[in-house]
Amino acid sequence: MIFVISIVFMLLGLAVSSRLKRKFAEYSKIGLSNGMTGAEIARKMLNDNGIYDVRITQVEGQLTDHYDPLNKTVNLSYDVYNGNSAASAAVAAHECGHAVQHNIAYAPLKMRSALVPIVNVATNAMNFFYMFGFMFMAYIFSKNTPMAQTVLLGLIVANAIIAAFALITLPVEYDASNRALAWMENRGVVNSREHGMAKDALKWAALTYVVAAAGAVANLLYYVSMYLGRRD
Repeated sequence: MIFVISIVFMLLGLAVSSRLKRKFAEYSKIGLSNGMTGAEIARKMLNDNGIYDVRITQVEGQLTDHYDPLNKTVNLSYDVYNGNSAASAAVAAHECGHAVQHNIAYAPLKMRSALVPIVNVATNAMNFFYMFGFMFMAYIFSKNTPMAQTVLLGLIVANAIIAAFALITLPVEYDASNRALAWMENRGVVNSREHGMAKDALKWAALTYVVAAAGAVANLLYYVSMYLGRRD
């Protein structure tokens, strides 16, 4: 059953990711009326929010853009950093939205950051289980023993941590997009047509996190139901 859940959400994730890439490819071909690059938009949004201690850097890859709260850097991929399209504007402003969250101590972002070390441990534990545990799972779980109960409890705890992290990521990502879109509109950085494209691009980017969160919750519920079924 867990294989079915994993495959279903993997396919959903691939479908959304593919759609996202097509949208960004489409909107990357349409230049902004003001001609501003992603880097220029990022600097303007940071300055407009009174943030002067965050650096804007260029990183390798496609859709690798991110904000690093530890180094206080907005890291933009080549196409976003140098691009002057609706897509590059959307991504640059979104990442600056995270910088604004960090600057005002946005509670969900603080919670998400606090969970990172714990999530890394949980993820490593799950990876270890998937690599080595599955070969013993049928045998262990075929017997209602203390060992099977302990393994299940461990899986529940690990998946609960991962699911909590995925769920708290949703308000963080949506809030960053909302801040980006509102700022671009209020400051006249984009016209109405460009704003619509930016909004659509960010919608598909956010859906990747929705699918990830749904998958994490589904995995958790599977192991919880398995544990409760053994107690009956």
